[in-house]
Amino acid sequence: RASRFASLARISGERSATAESTIALARARFGRALRKPHNWVQLAKFCTVGATGYVVNLSVYTALLFGADLDYRLAATGSFLVAATNNYTWNRGWTFRGQRGHFAYQGMRFLLVSVLAYVGNLVWLTLFVWLGMHKVLAQAIAIILVTPFNFAGNKLWSFRRDSA
Repeated sequence: RASRFASLARISGERSATAESTIALARARFGRALRKPHNWVQLAKFCTVGATGYVVNLSVYTALLFGADLDYRLAATGSFLVAATNNYTWNRGWTFRGQRGHFAYQGMRFLLVSVLAYVGNLVWLTLFVWLGMHKVLAQAIAIILVTPFNFAGNKLWSFRRDSA
C-alpha cells in the first residue's frame, strides 16, 4: 500500500511539473506574441473586419426578426451565416493574407470556429432574451462576448502558419 501511494505521489508530481512547464511555455509564447507589432496590426484588421461583420450580423438579424417575422433563434442563424461568409472573405483576403493556405481547408477550419462561436452566441442570446432583454440588444451583447474566442480560434488555428 505504501508503494502504491508513493507511485501515485510520483505520478501526481510529474503531472504537476508537466502542467507548470506547459503554463510557462504558454506565458513565454504569449509574451513574445505581444511584442510583435505584426500581431497588433493583425488584431486591428481582425477587429475592423469584425466590426463590419457585427454590422452585417445585426442588420440581417433585425431584418429577419422584424421584417420576416422569424423566431429570434432562426434570425440569429441566418445572420450568422451571412456574417460568417463576410468575415471569412475579408479575413482570408486582408487580415491573414500572408497566411493563406488551401481555400477549402482554411474555410472548414474557419467554419468550425465560427460554429462554436455561434453556439456560444446562441447560449448567451437565449439567456438574455429569457431574462427579458430586448432581442436586438441581446444579440449585440452576445456577439461581443464570443468575439475573443472567435479571434483566438481563427488566429491560432484557422489561419495559422504551418511550420512544415
